[in-house]
Amino acid sequence: MILLPDAPDIPGLTFRLFQGEDDYAGMVDVFEASKKADCFDWVITVNDTRRKFAHIENCDPHRDMIVAEIDGKMIAYSRVWWEQESAGDRIYTFLGLLVPAWRRKGIGTAMVRYGERRLREIAAGHPPDVPKYFQRGTVDSEAGLEVLLETEGYEPVRYGFHMLRPTSMPLSEAPMPPGLEVRPVREEDVRKVMFAGDEAFRDHWGHTPLTDDVVQRWMEDPTLDSSLWKVAWEDDEPAGAVQNFVDRDENEAYGRKRGYTEGIWVRRPWRRRGLARALLTQSIQMFVDMGMEETCLGVDVQNPSGALRLYESLGYQVERRDKTYRKPLT
Repeated sequence: MILLPDAPDIPGLTFRLFQGEDDYAGMVDVFEASKKADCFDWVITVNDTRRKFAHIENCDPHRDMIVAEIDGKMIAYSRVWWEQESAGDRIYTFLGLLVPAWRRKGIGTAMVRYGERRLREIAAGHPPDVPKYFQRGTVDSEAGLEVLLETEGYEPVRYGFHMLRPTSMPLSEAPMPPGLEVRPVREEDVRKVMFAGDEAFRDHWGHTPLTDDVVQRWMEDPTLDSSLWKVAWEDDEPAGAVQNFVDRDENEAYGRKRGYTEGIWVRRPWRRRGLARALLTQSIQMFVDMGMEETCLGVDVQNPSGALRLYESLGYQVERRDKTYRKPLT
């Protein structure tokens, strides 16, 4: 058991550190209890959690994760980690969930402050001349969390949209730029495409370099199916891609037919030639042919490349709004 100086006086409330795989089922239960109140519409399983924790980076869960319990039953958890952005900032992130029945009682505030203290300990061992920020992302249904963050001195610094497009909408033709072709991705090409995409995203806000460990986690993800990818090649060089996927567990859980047109990128030499539009159009048509009823993507609203305008012109509409909150780590 660990003591949190900011914890409310609630009978049976205790805090402890992460205990390994034995905690995965409790974490899934907390997510299941939270997702209706928070309007989360994705699926997390024990296997998903196990796979993620097998490839975790810049985090020791046994020191950087805290669990809240009432009479021995998990009601909340929070984990912290850090990342070095390509632009130079060092980001200290925390993520956690608290079941709705125990919200607005001071537990979340105590856990946020504990996470900040732990992140300050970690940051003390990092170079002092690097800009450092606490960070937490939210979706627009997490109004209580946003109030908590703003009360603790966080400010929204970036906005995103989660967008949907019914496949029943008309789809105009979008020809491929000359000299490029879309061809199936061979197994030996998968890593090459992933790292080409990382290069394309390098000048985007918040980019952190892709690592072999992250690639391995993706390779183990059951939703990864490179046969659904639309990759444009110039000879042997990937110029751009849409790394489409289908989450079959999610579709089954919510009774829908959705394909994700995600992982959209074009490398610098091939930009401003209509390649992203052509690849997205082919991706949407592929999902039409598969019998999907909608396609989905996420976008950084402030993306300077005009991604939001492109997606709106193709018929994507906003379903959910996201925010990224930051506070200087001082």
